[in-house]
Amino acid sequence: MADTYDLVVLGSGPGGYVAAIRGAQLGLKVAIVERELLGGICLNWGCIPTKALLRSAEVFHLMSHAKDYGLKADGIVADLEAVVKRSRGVAKQLNQGVTHLMKKNKIAVHMGTGKLTGKNKLTVTAEDGKATEIQYKNIIVATGARARDLPFAKADGKRIWTYRHAMTPPEMPKKLLVIGSGAIGIEFASFYNDMGADVTVVEMLDRLVPVEDADISAHLEKALKKQGMTIMTSAGVSAVDVSDKGVTAKLKDQSGKEVTAEFSHVIVAVGIVPNTENIGLKELGVEMDDRGFLKTDAMCRTNVAGVWAIGDITAPPWLAHKASHEGVIAAEAIAGGHPHAMDPRNIPGCTYCRPQIASVGLTEAKAKEAGYEVKVGNFPFIGNGKAIALGEPEGFVKTVFDAKTGELLGAHMIGAEVTEMIQGYTVGKTLETTEAELMETVFPHPTISEAMHESVLSAYGRALHI
Repeated sequence: MADTYDLVVLGSGPGGYVAAIRGAQLGLKVAIVERELLGGICLNWGCIPTKALLRSAEVFHLMSHAKDYGLKADGIVADLEAVVKRSRGVAKQLNQGVTHLMKKNKIAVHMGTGKLTGKNKLTVTAEDGKATEIQYKNIIVATGARARDLPFAKADGKRIWTYRHAMTPPEMPKKLLVIGSGAIGIEFASFYNDMGADVTVVEMLDRLVPVEDADISAHLEKALKKQGMTIMTSAGVSAVDVSDKGVTAKLKDQSGKEVTAEFSHVIVAVGIVPNTENIGLKELGVEMDDRGFLKTDAMCRTNVAGVWAIGDITAPPWLAHKASHEGVIAAEAIAGGHPHAMDPRNIPGCTYCRPQIASVGLTEAKAKEAGYEVKVGNFPFIGNGKAIALGEPEGFVKTVFDAKTGELLGAHMIGAEVTEMIQGYTVGKTLETTEAELMETVFPHPTISEAMHESVLSAYGRALHI
């Protein structure tokens, strides 16, 4: 007779495994199904190992510029194989951590490919072909997404890479083309540029990191060009020709002029495709949008009773922390609680290039489009003592307020360690803070976070250090 669970979670990424843990904490009998590695793409092939790579690149950059800090360091060499080995070790350690959490919370782990085979039924097929049937009262589908292919630039792992290939490169690229300037593309561009590659970034839209505030995009482009990257916006790639020696790409610049350029490798980072095929969702009648993403309500329910969905298979933003929070919401709702729905405007976004980018809420343009009269504050890192002392004076903090109510509508940062600072504004937005509370908050000195305070003051004509 098939095992029966209160909750089965299909997929063990940062949304899935968190949902399983929260369900177990609430007294549910829980199972989780994973076809590859516990922790999913994020932990094993995404968020975490890429940060390990970027940390190595950051240290290499600092060592290469030791003289700027009054130090001498000669003969600095980047060992790509060792850098990758460290990154994989970090991922393995965290994978083992998730395995421990499953045992600690008495969550049954079924390794294999899961498929919904009927109402409240799931079949898990292991690698050896053995099939196990599981029955559930509720299932959370958290199967994530995969890299989107370009029809004329199919990834082969040798010359054309997805993010996964770029994390375990067979060799160091000499001349690298990155197609797409979202978070994934720009992080790998930054990593390989700092490691010594000649990097070109091609973005179809008119600016880099197009989801960010326009001022952030402009500052990033200037910074990356200063670092030696070639940046092409309002541009495209029409064809690539792969050989044993490299890649010949046809590029179209802003004017529409087509040029041919030679590269050793290409990274394709043009978005994601949800992993919703071949798992029985269509057969059950689960509704999807025209791109294949599942439709859910504020509690993560689909239109089919007992079937819930979270993370990258649902609406954007496609972020690990959004998936985790959705996992908690879904598990609590399944257990009979009344969780708060998540406000997408309060979900921060971080990009770990050099310089880092972090934001939450509306951009200035989006706030104006929404009909707000805004007050905008800016404060440059060059006016911050800690940033200067760190040798990181490039960057700024921008805040956007509702001029009528003082509500914080959005915050946008670029510069050193801003991914660690954005949570201050995120907490403020979640608590529905106004400029008054932020102005009255005491920020420690000397910290880069003082730039956050000064940006708020700037919006109201009260900045002290500019």
